[in-house]
Amino acid sequence: MSVATGTAVEQLEVFAKTIPTDAPESDGTLEWDSTTIVVVQVHAGGLSGLGYTYTHDAAARLIEDKLAPAVRGVMVERDLSPAWHEMGDLLRNVGRPGMGFMALSAVDIALWDLKARVLGVPLVDLLGGVRDEAAIYGSGGFTSYSLERLAEQLAGWVAQGIPRVKIKVGRSPDDDPARLDAARVAIGDETALFVDANGAFDREDAVAWAERYAREWGVTWFEEPVSSADLAGLRYVRRRAPLDVAAGEYAYVPADFRNLLDAGAVDCLQVDVTRCGGYTGFLHAAALAEQHGLEISAHCAPQVSAHVCCAVPHFRHIEYFHDHVRIERMLFGGALEPDGGALRPDRSRPGHGLVLR
Repeated sequence: MSVATGTAVEQLEVFAKTIPTDAPESDGTLEWDSTTIVVVQVHAGGLSGLGYTYTHDAAARLIEDKLAPAVRGVMVERDLSPAWHEMGDLLRNVGRPGMGFMALSAVDIALWDLKARVLGVPLVDLLGGVRDEAAIYGSGGFTSYSLERLAEQLAGWVAQGIPRVKIKVGRSPDDDPARLDAARVAIGDETALFVDANGAFDREDAVAWAERYAREWGVTWFEEPVSSADLAGLRYVRRRAPLDVAAGEYAYVPADFRNLLDAGAVDCLQVDVTRCGGYTGFLHAAALAEQHGLEISAHCAPQVSAHVCCAVPHFRHIEYFHDHVRIERMLFGGALEPDGGALRPDRSRPGHGLVLR
């Protein structure tokens, strides 16, 4: 079918793959030894769009049963938002926040990628690119790592030209000073150091640690000092901490982001394109942040984040997360490599440029 008359989605395929980590991993509140990725492909006019999310493999059945019927027949050159809303409506009784919107995210990403490929343009331009590259920070530094492994990983990112790194804290706070010492020695004085507690602290302890992080190790970013569900707690820490407080990775539907912003809970809003409703949801969340005068930071999934982050004016950085970097290189051709501490979308390729190996 030609572009002039419209190109309709003919088929949707989905599969899930669980990949062991390269070593045991843990953060302030959880431990894990594998990561599951759910991959969606939508086909139309002899072309395919690719999307994915990181969640339980049950999302694959959810996509097949609930979402696939909503996207078959969609004319991809047209506005994709009606399909986005229809998928959301179909999830009402299943549950939109959580796995429901993660499933929706994978499909939306695939639809946008397909649209760009049908039109023969890079996704960054279709989304309205305002910059050529998106800054990243190296993320890992798991609490399960030895001091030697921690230092090796962080120093490796610095050697790649990445001037920002993040480690996990809060599982055993008494051990964290030695870990932060090792981190600062490994990265030197010029590299920015971030920490992520994954909600491990209560409010008072979070403030006390924030003061130490900033004073002793020059930390400038404190992610989820308390549970992201504790909006009043985040606001409490934010008003007293001498560094930026961030959260938003567990925001799914638009109301989740609005609640964080209306509560004054964060200095920088995190948005995960594989959880927030794909590119459609990402742009919506970014617009809400802009209305509140805040920047956004992309949580994980760096390869599908790069294009949309180059289309958001009030943007800070992408989380270049160890597990997802490894998986995305493993499964997809066309993965972007860091260049001067940033990812630069390849404008010579239509869509986001990723292809399934």
